Amino acid sequence: MAIAKALTIAGSDSGGGAGIQADLKTFMALGVYGTSVLTAVTAQNTLGVQAVVELPPECVAQQFDSVLTDIGADAAKTGMLASAPLVQVVSQKVQQYGVRRLVVDPVMVAKGGHPLLREEARQALVELLLPLALVVTPNLYEASLLAGMEVRDRTSMEEAARRIRTLGPVYVVVKGGHLQAEACDLLFDGQTFRSYSAPKLDTVCTHGAGCSFSAAIAAGLARGQGVEEAVATAKTFVTRAIAAGFPIGQGHAPLNHRAGWIGE
Repeated sequence: MAIAKALTIAGSDSGGGAGIQADLKTFMALGVYGTSVLTAVTAQNTLGVQAVVELPPECVAQQFDSVLTDIGADAAKTGMLASAPLVQVVSQKVQQYGVRRLVVDPVMVAKGGHPLLREEARQALVELLLPLALVVTPNLYEASLLAGMEVRDRTSMEEAARRIRTLGPVYVVVKGGHLQAEACDLLFDGQTFRSYSAPKLDTVCTHGAGCSFSAAIAAGLARGQGVEEAVATAKTFVTRAIAAGFPIGQGHAPLNHRAGWIGE
């Protein structure tokens, strides 16, 4: 029996809570074989990002070639892309290999506040990558930047989703994890809004939640789920993983991906 395969295109988190590490844990927990294209290496822990080294675009391109000419991918997701040249090479390779089920997590700032996407790279992401996305998953801060407006409640989330969808993605998920009352995510398909709500958890174990959410959507798509079902699965998975998170370190602690395990 063929196993579903998902590809993550993102940076490495030395603390193991976010980035490539979180994505691969998520893929395994959701019964999907995970591969990776590394875009950057970070020196990072629960307190923040201490250093970033970007990989050369040609190295990123070679990783794509190595993985997709041999193993292939049923779905893919992007995370930290850092610079315009990295965005450019990722968009080129996504088109070259015909990756249709693409989830774009427009990672811009780390939990501790360190910028992970240069300002000039934001425009490249909008122009080159969002039009290739099946799903894009901005949080409130990212949605504000992409939509050019302040996003802080349900009404502004809906307007931001409308604006972001005009940039090219088929589906927009505006994540509401930073809302005051509840963690409500909003999915927009161009016509209809659908809400995915969960209780607001009082915990520091949220490092890597956004990475894990987008990876879980990609895993669902790789397994043949539709977008609405994949988002629902991702919401449940991340909520469970946060609730059972590992209280380690002195800052934003990581999720427990094992808590949402549905694999063999």
